[in-house]
Formats: sequence, C-alpha cells, structure tokens
Amino acid sequence: MYYRRAGRIPPKRHSRFRAPDGALYHEELQGEEGFSGNQSFLYHRRIPTAISAARTLPRAGPELVRNDPLLPRHLRTQDLAPRGDAVHDRFTLAGNAELTLCFAAATETGPLYRNAVGDELVFVASGTAVLESPFGALPVHAGDYVVIPCSTTHRWAVGDGPLRLLIVEAAGGGHVRVPRRYLSPTGQILDGSPYNERDVRAPEGPPDGGDARDGPVDVVVRTRDATTLYTYDNHPFDVVGWDGCNYPWALDIREFAPSTGALHLPPPTYLTFEGPGFVVCSFVPRLFDYHPDAVKVPFNHSNVDSDEVLFYWAGDFMSRTGSGIGQGSVSLHPAGFIHGPQPGSAERSLDAVRTEETAVMIDTFAPLRLGAEVGRIEDDQYAWSWSRLDPARGSGPESPEPTTQTLR
Repeated sequence: MYYRRAGRIPPKRHSRFRAPDGALYHEELQGEEGFSGNQSFLYHRRIPTAISAARTLPRAGPELVRNDPLLPRHLRTQDLAPRGDAVHDRFTLAGNAELTLCFAAATETGPLYRNAVGDELVFVASGTAVLESPFGALPVHAGDYVVIPCSTTHRWAVGDGPLRLLIVEAAGGGHVRVPRRYLSPTGQILDGSPYNERDVRAPEGPPDGGDARDGPVDVVVRTRDATTLYTYDNHPFDVVGWDGCNYPWALDIREFAPSTGALHLPPPTYLTFEGPGFVVCSFVPRLFDYHPDAVKVPFNHSNVDSDEVLFYWAGDFMSRTGSGIGQGSVSLHPAGFIHGPQPGSAERSLDAVRTEETAVMIDTFAPLRLGAEVGRIEDDQYAWSWSRLDPARGSGPESPEPTTQTLR
C-alpha cells in the first residue's frame, strides 16, 4: 500500500529519537520478504522484544478432506451459531496448501493475535468492530474488506455483534496485493481502476497518543507448525509514531466501481485483490449488458484451472433462483464441473436492466479440500439443483432421488 505516517517519528531512520524524559524510543522494522519488500517503522516507548513466558497452545492444522465425489457444494454460513472470538473460533470451510477459507461469528473481543504465516484478507459480513494494532484503531463495518499484513499484532474488538467474518488466510505464506494491472511502475493505483487510494481507510494512529500502556500482556502467535502464547513484558501498542507502506487497511466493497459492457463481461473484470495462489473479485450492483440481444446472466462455464468460491452477501441473486442460495451462502464449483445459471434464469433476465446482488468471489489455482465439519452446514441437495427441480424451491417437478451421496 502507499506511504503513510502517523504520530511522532525521527527525521532519519535508525537515528537517536528520545522521549521527553531523555530515554531512547525503540525502533521496530516490520517488513516483507526479508528487507526487500514493503516496510514500516514503528517507535515504541518500551522494548518490544522482552518476553517473560512462552508455551505451546494446542493447534492442529485445519482438518481437510477430499471433495469426493467431485461435486459443487453449498455451505450455509448463516447456520453457524454465534460464539467465541474471531481467532480461536474459526470454522474451516475449505483450503489447500496456499490458502485456508474460514468463517467466524464472533460475539467476544479476541486475544492479541499475530499470524506469522501470511497475510489475512477478511470480509465483514455483519456487525461492527475496531481492528486494533500498533498502527492504531481501524473501525470496520459490514461490507468492508480488511487486509492484515503478515506478523501484524492485532485484536478484533467487537462492537455491534455478532461479528460475522469471511476469512482468507494465505496459508502458504505471501501477501494480498492490489492487482498489478491497476498499478503504475511506482505503485500508484491508476486512473480507471475500480478503486483507488481515496477509497482506502488506514488506522487512526498512533494507538496510544504517546501514553504508556501497561504490561505484561499475552499474544497468540501462529506459525506454520504451531501456535505459541507469548507473555510480553510490555504492551505492543505502546507506539508513539510510525511510517511506511506496510499496515492494515480497509476497503468497503460498495466503493468498488464496476464495469459494464454491451455483452456479458467475465469475472476477471471485477478483480479486486491478488494473493499467492488465488484472486478475489467483487460483484456489486451495476447496469446490465446493453446489447439488444444480450443474455444477462453468466454463461455456463467450466473452471479449467481453478476452483471457484462465491460468498453471497446481499441483494437478489437472480441467476441462482431455485438453487437454495441466499444471503450468507457459500458455493464451491470445483474444476472439472461445468456450472452456470439455474434453469429459467436466462429467460428471466432478458428484460432486466440492472443487477442488485453483492458477492465476493475467490478463485484458487489448486484444488480445494473441504473442511471436515462442513457437513453440518451443507445443503446436500445443491448438486442436483440444475436437474432435480424441487417444487419447494419453486422450480418445477421433482425428479428421482440422486444415487450419489454428498459428503457427510
């Protein structure tokens, strides 16, 4: 992200910077890719490295099972009961070696937490919160994307709850970026991109305005192999100032400016973020295609090189009428499965002039496995919704029961 500064910082990096009582402030570099990527410099009142205890927390990696038999899936996150916090109580939806897709319905403020594996991209489905970090307070609300850089100590302070979060963890390491095609050679977001720096919100910092924060304090630190609970002598938010290009930031999906065309535009038109092994697109209300013979719902397509996940957030999902999809639903269409609009959707779209739906799409470039517990929230009739027309869904006569069972 672009350069920002907050609070008090010295005129030169790595130079003497003293508090009013004459004590040196403690400089911390938070950087990516060793010393070769984006960096920020934070200035602490107390030493940020002092720990007095450490213990391993029980943590198994997300248990994943094969999508076997290979089927499209419909997972109902709205069926997950609100509970716990946004760190310890994540429900695994799907994953592979490069990302893990989770959902949380938090009712409590969570612990101080640091993911030292990769960036996290979080979509706020409902509720409000403040993302607290050494960079300051970042208020967030329903509809926000929140990018949390790797190894940023943070806490989800729940406001109006439950706080429902769709969480993309870069499980193989790496960073979530503004797509390269939107950037100038020096990193400015180009004119004509669907969003720009004016749409981005950064933390309101520094966090303590120069006031001391007391320790000791516990911080949950996740690495590839384990999770460790450190007890730090000093609070990590005792920052008097910072500057740099590596910090948490938020983007409201409603700030995304969609493109329109004479005929249907493919999903990469709506690219919003790039990550290691995945991309994220935003589908937002827009005018429909204006060619006189346009078919305005998506065409049938096969994901040759990717699995496609859609989180349906708000609006009227016209192309999915009759499938059981609704607000809070997650669909997974795996590579090797041809999918498209539900029967009758194309005809119903012919006279429509705009779409009112809002959804988040995540395309992966390696097959996804399923969270071992997704059977709890799976609509096991979804795979047959293109052919087994269920009168309870208003789609027509009922056909014989399918002979292949879905995952349990």
